[in-house]
Amino acid sequence: MDFAFDARTEELRAKLLAFMDEYVYPAEQVAHEQRARLASPWDTPRVVEELKAEARRQGLWNLFLPDAEHGAGLTNLQYAPLAEIPGRSPQLAPTATNCAAPDTGNMEVLAQFADEGQKKQWLEPLLAGEIRSAFAMTEPDVASSDATNITTHIERDGDEYVITGRKWYISGAMNPDCKIFIVMGKTDPDGEDIRRQQSMVLVPRDTPGVTVDRAMQVFGYEDHYHGGHAEVTFDHARVPVSNLIGEEGGGFAIAQARLGPGRIHHCMRLIGMAERAIELMCRRAVSREAFGKPLARQGVIHNWIADARVTVEQLRLLVLKTAWLMDTVGNKGAHTEIQAIKIATPRAVVDIIDRAIQLHGAGGVSQDFPLAELYAGARTLMIADGPDEVHQRSLARREIKKYL
Repeated sequence: MDFAFDARTEELRAKLLAFMDEYVYPAEQVAHEQRARLASPWDTPRVVEELKAEARRQGLWNLFLPDAEHGAGLTNLQYAPLAEIPGRSPQLAPTATNCAAPDTGNMEVLAQFADEGQKKQWLEPLLAGEIRSAFAMTEPDVASSDATNITTHIERDGDEYVITGRKWYISGAMNPDCKIFIVMGKTDPDGEDIRRQQSMVLVPRDTPGVTVDRAMQVFGYEDHYHGGHAEVTFDHARVPVSNLIGEEGGGFAIAQARLGPGRIHHCMRLIGMAERAIELMCRRAVSREAFGKPLARQGVIHNWIADARVTVEQLRLLVLKTAWLMDTVGNKGAHTEIQAIKIATPRAVVDIIDRAIQLHGAGGVSQDFPLAELYAGARTLMIADGPDEVHQRSLARREIKKYL
């Protein structure tokens, strides 16, 4: 594995870093102020649309899609150091570059598994940033970390599917621009193969029987920047059979294909969040005094900053190795490394951000710094896309299997 970035990666990195400095960081406070004046907190601040237009003008758009027909045609190894940079401002930069979850994963599903009609209707406007989307899998009444537990029923009735169930923490669903749900449910709940019971269907938000009930809070606040995390009821919602993605019984396999790249994208952005936290720690340390000397001269602060730097460098190398393996041997061949970064990265980044909060005192938990939002986002990722314990269980089994 070559550690040097190729020419295209270097070019895009330079453009992204300049875009962040010139446009994104100055827009953070503007977005807060504009949001406070919106009729609905779920509406998009005007400055976000301005950022999207500028990013698209500069060619910093849809960088996550390896398919050159729809995206930038970058490999995972090329995209990894790029995804880190927008992670430094997760409230604005991923959306500005049309690389925000859950749209990224949904676009990957549509690009890989949708038919031409589905791509025309839903993928194209998503690629253009004209609409948003949501992925409806997690349910409040079952342990959704085991996808085979899902109880939402998708029953065929002639030329239609009838969807009945309740989902929650459906990211992006509160945003009025969210026009389409990818819903995972069971078309064959009694099937012998528990991994062939599930299917995925496209359900437009305005379908009769679909109700966005409420916004779920994250650590006591509503995540307006990412379109919220909604509880959604599907009460005998009907869609055409043509809205099926792939084949009946293929939902579990599609979910696994979606989550592999999704997990590495999250880890890439998490490293960017850690870098922002380290920067804020250093700036705070040189600007404040306590007990007669600058914080930057306190030994414990040295330890926090040094440990954070060592940790980030280790994580980055593991993520880059994982990206390289995904490119060279495929997602299945990189399975162990994908699980390893999903376990290690959120856990370590939470600790780094926690130290940054501690260094900022009361300011660290306030709205005047991005640390509280960074912490909530990183901590949530220890649950999202499979909790740590599920990945530990699977990874350990693979390790033990070598000795049986």
